[in-house]
Amino acid sequence: MEENRDITIYDIAEKLNLATSTISRALKDHPSISDKTIKKVKKTAEEMGYVPNTLAAGLRGNKTNTIGVLIPTVTQPFLSSLISGIEITAQKSGYNVIIMQSHDSYDEEVSLAKSLYSSRVSGVISSLAMETRDTSHFQQFVSNNIPLVFVDRVPKDFNTFRVIIDNYAAGYKATKHLIEQGCIRIAHLTAGSEFGNLYSERKRGYLDALKDHNLPLIEELIVNLKTVTYEEGAKASNKLFDLEIRPDGIFASGDIIAVSAIQTAKKRGIKIPEELAIIGFNNDPISQIIDPNLSTITHPAAKMGKASAEIILKNIKSNKKDEVKEITFLNTEVLVRESSKRI
Repeated sequence: MEENRDITIYDIAEKLNLATSTISRALKDHPSISDKTIKKVKKTAEEMGYVPNTLAAGLRGNKTNTIGVLIPTVTQPFLSSLISGIEITAQKSGYNVIIMQSHDSYDEEVSLAKSLYSSRVSGVISSLAMETRDTSHFQQFVSNNIPLVFVDRVPKDFNTFRVIIDNYAAGYKATKHLIEQGCIRIAHLTAGSEFGNLYSERKRGYLDALKDHNLPLIEELIVNLKTVTYEEGAKASNKLFDLEIRPDGIFASGDIIAVSAIQTAKKRGIKIPEELAIIGFNNDPISQIIDPNLSTITHPAAKMGKASAEIILKNIKSNKKDEVKEITFLNTEVLVRESSKRI
């Protein structure tokens, strides 16, 4: 006898002396099967250790009941919360989630997109890698009617669903807060490229806030980071602090960058917020741990994940192609804490 063999519906049928079609329908609660038979079949299946082969069932129907999630990393708190929102929503509808990390590499993103397509996922949710300039590798999903949602880091020009916040308004509010605290030389630590609209929109908000409050645009106060990391934040901060006239405020496009700026400033004897007011973005847990506590912008990660999954599920179940739309969450707000509060 073969050891460790998976139990199949044929084994259950043989034990109960029923047709395999009856077993299959009973396991799916088919109305043509009596409640008594359904209970008996399910009890026997559980006792025998039967596990449904969802992958095989999906392949027979040319789908796998799996949603692919392609993101830069799982280590950032924002993305972890985003994944949680996706998973909870997907699992409630009987879908599994497969998570792939591009590590902000364009080449890895292209390769992983191909893997997801080959795996016959039912839908894809993606946040772009920092290096990505060309999104043609995502066209394979759209061309084959596989629902695709871009979330947070989204391309400016791609005809599919996008779930974002109003990054322009958020950037404007962050900068305006620093101005209200008396800052007149406000630096901006940004990232990414002009291809995506996340960081460029926050930067646009920063620039317009300066303009609306009659503050000059000083190019040397805008530093573009290669990656959103602590190390890159420290390099950028030191560059600003080495200027002949230092900034008196910093708007960082991510909390980890802002935390790096705080610690770099403290090492150089710069008093926060008296000499330098700092605000971040995301409201990551570290923002309340760092001393002084970091002012930041809220970012509804879990809600964005939930909305992304709901779009995928709706379009999987719908026979007609839904009208492409963009969801913008407007509920971002400034959380004023010690790092910027002067007044």
